Amino acid sequence: MELRQLEYFIAVAAHQNFSRAAEHVHVSQPSLSIQIGGLEKELGTRLFDRLGRKVVLTPAGELFHVHAERALRELDQAEQVVQELLGA
Repeated sequence: MELRQLEYFIAVAAHQNFSRAAEHVHVSQPSLSIQIGGLEKELGTRLFDRLGRKVVLTPAGELFHVHAERALRELDQAEQVVQELLGA
């Protein structure tokens, strides 16, 4: 699992649309879809139900979303404390 995949997953969850999420994270929609597909394959389950252009989190996706957001917050906080230590 890669940090990029978590960021893309959270963007898709927020925008409920692959194209808008791709614009938000500045990648092509096919690249974003491939990364989400890889994440779903690694986890062994679908994270989104695809309803035409709209996507919604599956129950597994909802659970994963909570932890993905927490993980990204923790990484941001870790970076901040290191920068504070260095006086930046």
